[in-house]
Amino acid sequence: MTDIEKPWLDAALPTEERVRLLLDAMTLEEKAGLFFHTMIMMGEGGELSEGSTEFGIPSNRHHVADLHMNHFNLLGAAPKASEMAAWYNRLQELAASTRLGIPVTISTDPRHSFSENPGASILSGPFSQWPEPLGLAATHDADLVERFGEIARQEYTAVGIRVALHPQVDLATESRWARQLQTFGEDADLAGSLGAAYVRGFQGESFGAGSVSTMTKHFPGGGPQKDGEDPHFDYGREQVYPGDNFEHHLKPFEAVFAAGGRQIMPYYGMPVGTEYEEVGFGFNKGVLTGLLRERFGFDGIVCTDWGLITDQPIMGTDFSARAWGVEHLTPAERMTKILDAGADQFGGEQEPEMLIELVRSGVVSEERLDVSAARLLREKFELGLFENPYVDASAADAVVGSAEFRAAGDAAQRKSVTVLSNGGSLPIATGARLYVEGIADEIAAQYGTVVATPAEADVAILRLQAPYEQRASMFENFFHAGSLDFPEDVLAHVAEVAAAAPTVVDVFLDRPAILAPIVESADAVVANWGSSAEALLDVLTGAHPAQGRLPFDVPRSMAAVEASRPDVQFDTEDPLFRFGHGLSL
Repeated sequence: MTDIEKPWLDAALPTEERVRLLLDAMTLEEKAGLFFHTMIMMGEGGELSEGSTEFGIPSNRHHVADLHMNHFNLLGAAPKASEMAAWYNRLQELAASTRLGIPVTISTDPRHSFSENPGASILSGPFSQWPEPLGLAATHDADLVERFGEIARQEYTAVGIRVALHPQVDLATESRWARQLQTFGEDADLAGSLGAAYVRGFQGESFGAGSVSTMTKHFPGGGPQKDGEDPHFDYGREQVYPGDNFEHHLKPFEAVFAAGGRQIMPYYGMPVGTEYEEVGFGFNKGVLTGLLRERFGFDGIVCTDWGLITDQPIMGTDFSARAWGVEHLTPAERMTKILDAGADQFGGEQEPEMLIELVRSGVVSEERLDVSAARLLREKFELGLFENPYVDASAADAVVGSAEFRAAGDAAQRKSVTVLSNGGSLPIATGARLYVEGIADEIAAQYGTVVATPAEADVAILRLQAPYEQRASMFENFFHAGSLDFPEDVLAHVAEVAAAAPTVVDVFLDRPAILAPIVESADAVVANWGSSAEALLDVLTGAHPAQGRLPFDVPRSMAAVEASRPDVQFDTEDPLFRFGHGLSL
C-alpha cells in the first residue's frame, strides 16, 4: 500500500485540528467503520483470531481491514496478561497497515469479579479479583471504589483496554431486576458518590494517555423494569414509573457528569407512561438529544446497548433485535432513527455497508456522520492512541494481578461481607469442628477441624446462591430473574442442617432474596457479592472485622415485592433488613 501524508500525526497540533485533518482524509467507507462497536475475540496464545460462529464474530482481519472497524468489546480472557497484550499489539499492527492507520480502541465489560455473563460481565482471569459492584457498594467507601478504579486502570492499560463499558449506576429499585449485581444498589446518593469515584479512578486526575475512558450506563436509569424482567428480552422491554419517579433515576448520572464521565450507554428499555416516546432509549430523541445533550450539556460519545438493529443468534438461540417500540421498522430505518436520536455508535452491530447505503441514498447526510465521527476520533487522539497504540507485552504479567493488586482486592472482599443476623455462633471459635457446604475442605481446614456431618460439628457453614427462575435458553439463564423465594427443598435442607448444629448461611445476594425462612432456621445469616472462601472465613472467625452494610433493602416477602413501585427506592413494605444494615462481630 502506498504511503500517504498523515498530517494528523503531528502531536503539536491542537486536537480539533488533528480531528479535522483526519476527517477530511477519510472516505465514506472509513467513516462508516467508526460507527460500529462490537464483540471481538483473541486467538490462542496471543495470535489474531479467526472469529467464532457461536457468537457470530468474524475474523480480526475482516473486522479491521475489510469493514474498516476500529472499536471493539473484547470477549473472554487469555490465561496470561502477556498473551492478551501480544494479541492487542498484533491487532494494532493490523490497523496500522490500513490506508489511514487509525488505531483500534478496545473496550470491555467488567472483568474484575466473580460472575461470568457474555451479556454483562467477564470472569477475572489474570486480573485482580474484587467484589461485584454491589459488593463495592456494601463497603459504603468511595475511597475504596476510587482505589479499585486506579488499580483496574493500570491492569486494563497494561493489556491495551482503553474503554470501560461501566460503571453501571442504574438504581436497584425493583428487587427482582436481573442486572442489579453490577449496580451500586438502591440508594441514589450512594450510587452517585460511588459512580463518580469509579470514574475518577479509571480516568485518572487528567484524561489522557494513561486513562481508561468510562462508558456509564444505562442512561436515563435502567432499574424500574416491569416485573423486574430484563429488556435484553422482549418480555422485559417496558420501563414503568407508577411512582412518577423518572427524575430520581437521573441523580447518579449527574454525579458522573460532574466527575468527567466521557461516554454514555442508553438502556434497551422503553419508557411507558412518561413524557417521552415509547421506544427504546437508544432510539429516543427526547432522551438522548433533549435530556442528555441539551439539558445536561453532554457532548461525549453515546453508544447504544448491543443489538438494536439486526436479529442475531446468541449461544445457539435466535434473538430478535432489541428494537423495542420500533419492531416494525426495517434495520436501515432503525439505524436512521438511532442517528436522529443523537447516538454516535451502534453497539454490537457490524453493518457498515448499511450505513454507507443510507448516505449514498440521501437518507442520512455525510455531515451528520461527521458530527459523530469527530467525537469518536477525538477520543482516540485524547487517549494518546495515535502517538503510541502499543503496550509492553513483556511487562503485562508483572502488572496484571500483581500481589499488591490482589491483596487490595482480597481486602475489599472481606470488607464487603455483611452479617445480617447472629444468634451467637459468630465469631466462630478457633479450632472449632466445621461442617461446610460450598467451601473446599482444604480451605476450611485452615480455620478449624472439618467434619463429615452436621451432627459432628460445632458450627455448620452453608454457602448458597440467591434464587432465580430457570428460563428457556442458556443466554437467558445468565440473567437471574423471576421469583426471589428459595425453593422448598433448599429451605428444608437448611432447616435440617440447622436442627443438627448451629448453622451459618452465607448467600451470594445478587438479588435481594426472601431470607425470612432462612433467618428463622439458621443461627446466623451473612450476605456476600463476590468473596472467596478465605475472605468469608476471615470475617466469620473474627480474623477480620465484619464491616459490610446492605446496599439495598431486603424485602420480607414476594407479596411485598409485587406490591411495591419499581421506580421508587425503599418501597417494599416492612423490609426484613433495611439499606445500611450490617452487624459487627
